[in-house]
Amino acid sequence: MRKKKKKEQLPFRVNILFFIIFLMFAVLILQLGIVQILNGEEYQEEINRTVKDTTKVPVPRGKIYDSNHQVVVDNKPLYSITYTPPKGTQAEDRLELAEKLAKFISMDSEEYLDTITERDKKEYWYLKNNKEADSRLSKKEAAELDNAKQYKTILNRITKDEVAHFSKQQLEVIAIKKELDKAYSLTPQIVKNEDVTAEEYAQVSEHLAELPGINATTDWNRDYPFKNSIKSLLGSITSQEQGIPADKEEYFLTRGYSRNDRVGKSGLEEYYEDILRGRKEQIQYTTSKSGEVVGTKTVVEGSRGKDLVLTIDMEFQKEVDKIVREELKAAVPMNPYLKDALAVVMNPKTGELLAVSGQTRDGNKYKDAAIKTISDGNRPGSVVKGATVLAGFESGTISPGQVFVDRPIKIKGTPIKGSYSSSIGAVNDVTALKRSSNVYMFYIALKMGGENRYPFPNSGKASFNPAAWQEMRNYFQQFGLGVKTGIDFPYESVGYQGPSLPRAGLLMDQAIGQYDTYTTMQLAQYVSTIANDGYRVRPRFLKEIREPGRSDKQLGKVYRSEDTDVLNRIEMKQSYIKRVQEGFKQVFQAQGGTGYLHWSGKDYKPAGKTGTAQNAIYQDGKQLAETENLSLIGYAPYDDPEVAFAIMVPNTSPSRGNAINHKIGTKIMDTYFDLKKERSEE
Repeated sequence: MRKKKKKEQLPFRVNILFFIIFLMFAVLILQLGIVQILNGEEYQEEINRTVKDTTKVPVPRGKIYDSNHQVVVDNKPLYSITYTPPKGTQAEDRLELAEKLAKFISMDSEEYLDTITERDKKEYWYLKNNKEADSRLSKKEAAELDNAKQYKTILNRITKDEVAHFSKQQLEVIAIKKELDKAYSLTPQIVKNEDVTAEEYAQVSEHLAELPGINATTDWNRDYPFKNSIKSLLGSITSQEQGIPADKEEYFLTRGYSRNDRVGKSGLEEYYEDILRGRKEQIQYTTSKSGEVVGTKTVVEGSRGKDLVLTIDMEFQKEVDKIVREELKAAVPMNPYLKDALAVVMNPKTGELLAVSGQTRDGNKYKDAAIKTISDGNRPGSVVKGATVLAGFESGTISPGQVFVDRPIKIKGTPIKGSYSSSIGAVNDVTALKRSSNVYMFYIALKMGGENRYPFPNSGKASFNPAAWQEMRNYFQQFGLGVKTGIDFPYESVGYQGPSLPRAGLLMDQAIGQYDTYTTMQLAQYVSTIANDGYRVRPRFLKEIREPGRSDKQLGKVYRSEDTDVLNRIEMKQSYIKRVQEGFKQVFQAQGGTGYLHWSGKDYKPAGKTGTAQNAIYQDGKQLAETENLSLIGYAPYDDPEVAFAIMVPNTSPSRGNAINHKIGTKIMDTYFDLKKERSEE
């Protein structure tokens, strides 16, 4: 009886299960109906929103400060009208937009209209008369040509007369469209950011709904509070129109740049591009399949570039610029071929560049040419004699205290070679530097070349081993002469190295700075190496990198500090270096020294070396004139150097340079120590 009742319960449970399944299917079918019938169109639109693109929006560059945190390069805010085209925008769309935008902004000045080409005008005519234009191409021609060639052929058949009489308003529309045409899809392009008035900005802002892709925002331009001072070193950036350089396109594109990004193209702007560029704001656009933007979202917040703090002291720099410019101006009337005066001031122990000045004459105007201290090589003259003496010590060709009598040397087949004065007499290594004896250096060169006769026989034929060229240059290079200094700059010259001919007379010229050429920056590194007991440090503009400040006028926290970079220690005994240091001291401090007249009595205890090099001016292959390069190097105090300098004034008239190198040098050093005293008292 119980078994029969249990069997009867089974069908009832199955029925309940089937009923539940039926209800679930009914709900599912009902929901599908709602999706398909009631909300089908809405959900289809959502399905179509499947394309997401991320655009990177440029941010302002980092600022540049001097060592005292004065702004040297700033960002000047500007009103800006930009265009961010959606995908699939056609030329007709851009023309329509340009016509609307022309109602609210003015772009009819010569600056804009002069950029319009005949092709721009023909393209405008084509868009306004496309049916007539297309009729100028036969069906047979159209079948034989691809789209690009069809378009080109039609443009060629639009006559000059048809595009010669556009009104100023039409030309303005063409100018605006030309800027719109430069934009890449979903990438902001500046239409106008110069002289945008408050009224234009407001008008565009009020009508954004009818100007698809247009935005009224703010932009920036580089601003220079110190005008042109060291501007050639600071460098420049490209315009948005120029964008990234074509020869570096792959490099920049692989690093997240857009083609119309502004980048550093010279100087420190170029060298520190990775630091100054900042982090772009990243905006994600959601677009329909037709290309219409249906949503935007900021996925990465932008941040302007990090700031550079330079080693340059702009208060001191301005004074150095003034000194160099005024002395150059004063010397020009007596020196017709004189154009440049160059000066570098640095800390010999750290490599920090305190002031780098170059002034050049352009007609009656004088302008910044500080970059020439890095790019221009000149024959330095006798300032290199410290390196020559040390090369003599280390090569074993002379010993400390060795004496030679300074009298002219005549090698067979060459002109007589001597010193500037015939009354120098017997000199050792120290007095040879003090009196700037050429003959002492000649004997070092002869001995390095294998000629050991002393005194050298009059009109004798000198023995010479060509390997002496490389030996002497190897010693010079330890000081930075003839090699890169390692400065943080995108380009630096190493000077010119003359041919290593097997002639003793030419190596003798090299020994007195009358053969190879060096930059003023190399000379500054060279004298700093001597001042710094033989340690060669890398000259640098960068002191530290800072994060952007919380406010526009506030420095951020230190991101990285730049340390002293010792490149090498010259391979010479400390006692040898002390001999040269003593010679440099006597040049400025002892009677008979070539710089004594200008430097004696200075309480900051300077030491250094003077230099003069003959330099011929050529025109059309013929010698036009014989000029002199006046140079000067030094440091102070001689017993604990804190500042070193190098001066180069090329192409003065012989014996008429009016000691311009000393005038520049003494005024620079006086200014440095006066400013130091003034600040310590404050």
